[in-house]
Amino acid sequence: MSAPAPTSTAPTTRIVIAGAGPAAQALVSQLDRARFSGTITVLSNRDDTPEELLELALLPQVSVRFGQPASHIDPVNRTVATADGMEFGYDQLVIATGSAPVANPVDGAGQCLSYSTIDDAARIGEAVSEVTRELGRRPLGILVGNGAAAGQAEAVLRARGVRPIRTTARPAAVIPGASASGLAASAVIFEDGSSMNGDLVVLAEDRISRDGLAASAGLRTAASGGIVISQDFRTSVAGIWAIGDAAAFDGVRLGLLVAAASAAGACATQLITAASAPGPLQAAA
Repeated sequence: MSAPAPTSTAPTTRIVIAGAGPAAQALVSQLDRARFSGTITVLSNRDDTPEELLELALLPQVSVRFGQPASHIDPVNRTVATADGMEFGYDQLVIATGSAPVANPVDGAGQCLSYSTIDDAARIGEAVSEVTRELGRRPLGILVGNGAAAGQAEAVLRARGVRPIRTTARPAAVIPGASASGLAASAVIFEDGSSMNGDLVVLAEDRISRDGLAASAGLRTAASGGIVISQDFRTSVAGIWAIGDAAAFDGVRLGLLVAAASAAGACATQLITAASAPGPLQAAA
């Protein structure tokens, strides 16, 4: 009689994920697909309860703590405390707290398209296709921004056949367009009363990584913001990893380098390997 096949990880392995955005959700999904047999605790730094996160909370090995963001890490005892005083032990901790806009939102920004990570490319592409069908011609796009995200957004628009007009001046307001699909705004107005008109508007403004949690654990951070990681998503402290926009590789926000699903898949593989390793996990160099 043959022996049963070994499981990928020990049942007692505890993974805690600080954050509940797209990167965190993708990581939970990837761990589930890999048949991770330990426990996964998600400490949500979000006020809402998106349907995708609620579905993940139904998985038997997953516990989602809604509205309980992580506030302090004790890397020696491997515990994470939340803002309301709860404490969770971990074997592996993943920080996926995302990023935040540098400036307050432009008035009417919710009426237009935005680009902040590689994952936004597909959504913008779909919107452009719909606007193109409505117009029956190549759309004229207004692109607001001057950083790396704006450069990527311009490439996406050109690849989709949009004629982009780029401005680095921040508008005071975005004006909704007449698109039947409601997918795009058509103009921006500046503080001096001047305006620019087009068929759609894309905001690609600067964002900064939410890396404040890193200070409590002594993690190394990049000068421009973001938790410094190695190619395998390790931070400078053993047992702690970072993915999504909370992380930075070579000084660049990870969301501008790798799609959330790709990063989550690779990180999940590393976590399972680390959980199965007999010795202590090494930190990134």
